[in-house]
Amino acid sequence: MAELLDVKNLRIDATAYPEDGPPEDITIVDGVSFQLGRGRVLGLIGESGAGKSTIGLSALAYGRGGVRITGGEVILDGTDILKLSPRGIRRVRGAKVCYVAQSAAAAFNPAHRLGDQVVEAALRHGVLSREEAHERARYLFDVLGLPDPDTFGKRYPHQVSGGQLQRAMTAMALLPSPDLIVFDEPTTALDVTTQIDVLVAIKRAIEETHTAALYITHDLAVVAQIADDIMVLRHGKTVEYGTTRQILEEPRETYTRELVTVRQVKKEEAPDQSQALLKIDHVNARYANGPLILDDVSMHVPRGQTLAIVGESGSGKSTLARVITGLLPPESGRILFKNEPLPASLPERSRDHLRKIQMIYQMADTAMNPRHTIRQILGRPLTFYFGMHGQEKSRRIQELLDQIELGKGFADRYPAELSGGQKQRVAIARALAAEPELILCDEPTSALDPLVADGILTLLTKLQRETQVSYVFITHDIATVRAIADSVAVMYLGQVVRFGPKSQVLSPPFDDYTDLLLKSVPEMKVGWLEDVLETRRMESGGR
Repeated sequence: MAELLDVKNLRIDATAYPEDGPPEDITIVDGVSFQLGRGRVLGLIGESGAGKSTIGLSALAYGRGGVRITGGEVILDGTDILKLSPRGIRRVRGAKVCYVAQSAAAAFNPAHRLGDQVVEAALRHGVLSREEAHERARYLFDVLGLPDPDTFGKRYPHQVSGGQLQRAMTAMALLPSPDLIVFDEPTTALDVTTQIDVLVAIKRAIEETHTAALYITHDLAVVAQIADDIMVLRHGKTVEYGTTRQILEEPRETYTRELVTVRQVKKEEAPDQSQALLKIDHVNARYANGPLILDDVSMHVPRGQTLAIVGESGSGKSTLARVITGLLPPESGRILFKNEPLPASLPERSRDHLRKIQMIYQMADTAMNPRHTIRQILGRPLTFYFGMHGQEKSRRIQELLDQIELGKGFADRYPAELSGGQKQRVAIARALAAEPELILCDEPTSALDPLVADGILTLLTKLQRETQVSYVFITHDIATVRAIADSVAVMYLGQVVRFGPKSQVLSPPFDDYTDLLLKSVPEMKVGWLEDVLETRRMESGGR
């Protein structure tokens, strides 16, 4: 039986623009081959910039950011789609092959309702009638655990959380029942409890529809639950290709073994201090006239320490960060910085306040101007806060790039020419450029592969030791919390349900929600997801 997807000797090139020379062609995918049958899932893993997303997009005969497919074949259901006319390719995209993007926030049109965007491709290709499409959308919203499935589609992108937006994009891809779906980090923005539900929904959809999938991720524990086979990539080449069980339990290559065993950061928990750099005091907040998002929230972080805030999507974590930065004035309560009340709204804060409190956003795609080079992005805070110009500014920009392990050759690139992980590192460097006392980190390593994320956490820990900078680290990754936090706040439905030193919060006895949260952290083990579902079924009385 012929495979649904047969990729042969794929080669993809791009043009580089070095600072001190003419443009030159570089190969970013070099001779990659694989096959994928109907109802099968192939996981593509590897470091940021390894070519995972570029290979995935080749299944749609697409090259983003100026890359060019220069060799090989991409045979979909017996047809080499690279040889199709533009019209033929358009018939494939959105009908036979669908794509779930890494950054849903950048992929949705902010001016249109979610429901209209979710059904658009199916209607354009004539796969379903309008009534059938909207009915299937409501069904998928329910399957994917989105709130109020009957009315969710009436919301605009800015009215839902990042995790909810990512699930809406998954519904968009599943809606026309395609032959192949390319999942590009579909659970990156999700908390661990929601992640399980989404993984279950994806597995169920693949089993019911016999859809094939390419699953791109940097999280081996996640891909272990969904993929039948795994391809490990590095520098655009295949390092290792085998079954999921073989890759996890008997990796043959050194690089694969490094991915399997990564997470070397081990920070010793610092004792709490009476003098807090930042204190959040009984804060309530809401958007416009909507429901209360933060309900009597209190916590603090001492100088030179890290407070990790965990909780599911929509629990209020990012909203709290907006309150701290002045982007959303609280309805009541106050924020104290160095024991002095911070002005509630951003325009009321001084330049010194702005410099001392920086933020690293969850979605690097939407946090950087796509028309500015990396040099301009990093140079702006240097000029704004320190008046740097000329060679002094250029030297500092290069120092920042070296700190985040991008090095030379990146300063004059645009965001579209970087991978998701590289863009996130630039966002980290921009925050560091201001030399702040407090950095709010909203999922800053969620888009990074394990090896690079480990390096970033090591860097952040090192900078904290050297400068005594404090971090508020918003994350759904419990492994990151264990690695970097001194104290932990667990949030649920806008309230703090558990707060204290890391050793206490992550040790029993637990409240029900924290217990669920910790049990939902994926393990790098084939069959873990099924074990969790069976445990849930038994705890609910076998229903």
